[in-house]
Amino acid sequence: MKISEEQVWNTCGYVRLSREDGDKEESNSVTGQKDLIRDYMARHPELRACGMKVDDGFTGSNFVEVR
Repeated sequence: MKISEEQVWNTCGYVRLSREDGDKEESNSVTGQKDLIRDYMARHPELRACGMKVDDGFTGSNFVEVR
C-alpha cells in the first residue's frame, strides 16, 4: 500500500510509568518519553498530534474496568 504524500494521520502519544519511578506525580521516565514522542511527531508532518495518554501504573493484574 502506497501512502499519499498528502495523507495526514491523527496520532496519540502513549507513555508508560516505569516501576522504578514509584509514586512520583510525573517521573523523569514519563517526561523523557513525552519529549521523544513530541520530537518524533514534529519531524513527521504527516502525523497530527491529537493527544498524549499516560499509563500511570495500571497493569493487566490491577486494571479495573471503569464504566
